Amino acid sequence: MDSLLKHMVDMTGHRDHAMLDISVISAVQELAGAAQTRILSIATVAGQQYLRARAAIHAGGEARLEDAPDGALGEPLSPELARCLAEHRASAEACGADGSRTLWLPIWFGDTASTCLELRNDKPFCSDTIHTVGGIVGVYRNFQNLLDYSERDSLTGLLNRKTFDDQLARMLHSAHEQDPRLPGLAERRQPHGPEKQWLAVVDVDHFKAVNDKFGHLYGDEVLILIANLLQSSFRVQDRVFRFGGEEFVVLLRSTTLDNAWKIIERFRTNVENHEFPQVGRVTVSVGFVSISAYESPVVTLGHADQALYYAKSNGRNQACHYDDLVSHGMLQAVTSNDTAEFF
Repeated sequence: MDSLLKHMVDMTGHRDHAMLDISVISAVQELAGAAQTRILSIATVAGQQYLRARAAIHAGGEARLEDAPDGALGEPLSPELARCLAEHRASAEACGADGSRTLWLPIWFGDTASTCLELRNDKPFCSDTIHTVGGIVGVYRNFQNLLDYSERDSLTGLLNRKTFDDQLARMLHSAHEQDPRLPGLAERRQPHGPEKQWLAVVDVDHFKAVNDKFGHLYGDEVLILIANLLQSSFRVQDRVFRFGGEEFVVLLRSTTLDNAWKIIERFRTNVENHEFPQVGRVTVSVGFVSISAYESPVVTLGHADQALYYAKSNGRNQACHYDDLVSHGMLQAVTSNDTAEFF
C-alpha cells in the first residue's frame, strides 16, 4: 500500500505528459512485476491504425522515453487489440506460442482511445494485479485529461501556444548540451550535418479563401485534417502546436538537416496529395531553422518566420530553410528584437 500511494503521489505531481508516462509505467512495472511495460500512442495513417511506443521499461531497468525511427509508421495492431478497440472494451489479452502473455489497457476518453498501456510477462496476470493496474490506469486517464484540458487546442487536439515556451526551453537546453560552443563562434559545417533540434512554422495557403468560399465549418475541418496529417507525418518524439488560426509550429527533436528536409517534405506532400472533402486540394508553406542555445526563442521564431514569408511570397506550397536562403543571398540575416510576427 505504501508503494502504491508513493506512485500515486509521483504521478499526480507532474505537469508534463512525458514525465507522466514515465511515472505510470514505473508504477505499473513495480506493482505488476511485468517483464516489460510500455505506453503506446495509437496513430491512424491512411485509415490504418498503428502503435508507436512513447515510453518503456524492462524488468530491472529504468523507464525511458522511446524515439521512433524516421519515417516509421509504427507497429501494426494485434487482432486482439484491434477487436478490443472496435468493441470499446477495457482490456485485451493475447497468449504467445511460448506461453507469454501480453495485456493491453486502452486509455478511453469517451469513445476515443489514442493511448494504450501494454504489459508483457512470461505467465498470466492474476486478477488482483489486473484490478490494481486498472486503478492506476484510471488515475492516469483522469490526470492526463486534466493536462490535455490545459495544454491542448480544443479544435485540433494539438498542443497549444501556452505549452510552447516550456517545450522550446527544454530543446534549447538540449541544444546547449549537444553543441557547447562559446557564443559567437561560426557554425560547424559537415557534408550531412550534425544532429540538431529544429523549429518549423507551417501556414495553410489561401486559408481565408477556403473560409470565404466554403464557410467556417469546412475551414475547421481542413484544420483538423491538417492536424491529423501533422501528427502522422512527423515522428512520435516531435512536438506539434497550433498557434491559432491556420498557423502551426513543429519542434523536431534530434535529427540531421537532410532528415529534417525529408520529414518536412513528407508532411508537405501528404497535404498536397490529400483529398479534402468538399474543398478539394489544400497546400501548406513551411519555414524552418535549427535551434541554437545561443539565440533567444524570439530570434529563432523570427528566422523561421522569415523563411515562411519567403516561401509564401515565392509560389507557396514549398518548404524553405532559413540558413539556405541566407547563404544563397535570398534573405538578409536580420537579428530580431522582442517581437516576431506570424501570419
